[in-house]
Amino acid sequence: MGYDFAHLDWRKIGKIDVLFHKAAITDTTVLDRNLMFKINLEDSKKLFADAVKNGCKKIIYASSTAVYGDAPAPYKENGIIHPLNPYGESKRLLDDFATYFANKNPSVIIIGLRYCNVYGAGEKHKGKMANMIYQLAQQMVKGNPKMFKFGEQKRDYLYVKDAVKANILAAKSKKSCIVNCGSGKAVTFNDIVKILNKTLGTNRQPEYIDNPYAEKYQNYTECDMSLAKKMIGFVPEFDIEKGINDYFKNFPFQKTI
Repeated sequence: MGYDFAHLDWRKIGKIDVLFHKAAITDTTVLDRNLMFKINLEDSKKLFADAVKNGCKKIIYASSTAVYGDAPAPYKENGIIHPLNPYGESKRLLDDFATYFANKNPSVIIIGLRYCNVYGAGEKHKGKMANMIYQLAQQMVKGNPKMFKFGEQKRDYLYVKDAVKANILAAKSKKSCIVNCGSGKAVTFNDIVKILNKTLGTNRQPEYIDNPYAEKYQNYTECDMSLAKKMIGFVPEFDIEKGINDYFKNFPFQKTI
């Protein structure tokens, strides 16, 4: 793996106003805690410090609803935090650091967005880490999709256009905070297949398989979006059907596979 956002040449970058920090190891199956913490936490700490030294007054960074782990949904930012894997742990610790760093540097606005399953154009390069909507669509173009038994796991999905909107609003915020960033409504994998069948013009049926990650798997993710509305003015525009339809209309899955 090659990650080196902690050693940017700031002489070439120069002064910046806003840092949008989205770089990380996002593979939740990576169990190497040292690697995960090095990239997602320690390198992020250095990036924050370097950015501020170069004039940055606002940092918008990617947190994750993985910090909640098996906590009951819908998730509230002041609720239970119980990550199930090193990825979730690294994001929890980054949130803790961001809060500390914001208190230490009151002139800098720092906002963490706890993303919940972002999907949309530009996912192909992510391979197995692309969102399940893309992966299921990819399978359904060719045949029946495979999913963990029995497809009733629920996920909150955020369309990429809403993710961009949230970042723009965060960059205009006047106060540091950490907020959820989802649609606010969870749907099952079975529901996704039904929507994709309608969108793709297919009639695929799920093939259910055992879940090898059952003990570390989030079966139900859903965000309470009230604090995001209050703190940064973010209200999601796209529900799951509207998002998938827009994705297919503007970026047909067949062209991205």
